Amino acid sequence: MGATRGFGIDIGGSGIKGSLVDLGAGELAADRVRVPTPQPSRPDAVADVVAEITKSFGWDGAVGVTLPCVMNRGVAHTAANVDDAWIGTDAQNLFAERLGRRREDIVVLNDADAAGTAEMTYGAGAGRQGLVVVLTFGTGIGSAMFLDGKLIPNSELGHLEVDGHDAESRAAASVKDDEKLSWEEWVVRVNRYIHALERAFWPDLIIAGGGVSKKADKWLPLLDIRTNIVAAKLRNDAGIVGAAAAARAIEGG
Repeated sequence: MGATRGFGIDIGGSGIKGSLVDLGAGELAADRVRVPTPQPSRPDAVADVVAEITKSFGWDGAVGVTLPCVMNRGVAHTAANVDDAWIGTDAQNLFAERLGRRREDIVVLNDADAAGTAEMTYGAGAGRQGLVVVLTFGTGIGSAMFLDGKLIPNSELGHLEVDGHDAESRAAASVKDDEKLSWEEWVVRVNRYIHALERAFWPDLIIAGGGVSKKADKWLPLLDIRTNIVAAKLRNDAGIVGAAAAARAIEGG
């Protein structure tokens, strides 16, 4: 499988990133291409960028695409950091039409689920059994849950209510930056969030991803939680890698 390649695109609120992926190593096989997310980030405009990036690599196989949306059978049911017009959109059909593919050659999944899948396959969660929760701390708090290595999709644990607030409105990494919180001040909020998560789910392992995973040494040791927590390994490439792996899976690879 070392020479097996796939292709993934990760759609975010500020940028759309895509690349070839070495699915043996779980890493990018080429320099990724990043295009600013169109504003407004309506489906047609975003699909045009996805087609542009795919064409730039000359890729003609199955394509995996992530969206910051709850996804069910290719249809988006929420929209976080992208235009509300995504809600109710059959994204799988849309991307298939733009890319000139069959519907079954496209897989569209939640962005945190894609990142979590990459971590469970190639990163900090590889080979781990039990209940593993991957949390991505960024603009919001994304989550992916795995039971004995199998994804439980669309968990949306960043929206747990903590102290009367949506958790990500208090404990996302963006809040730390916006409110100019110190690591110590921010960790107080993250502690309270993870305590709520632990009471509800009792995970065996938590993997912390998102941009702040690059500085895990500054805040993970400050946490006072029951669950073992480790930093994600794939960082900002996780979404692309997870999308490519999902696309390869639908090809039977």
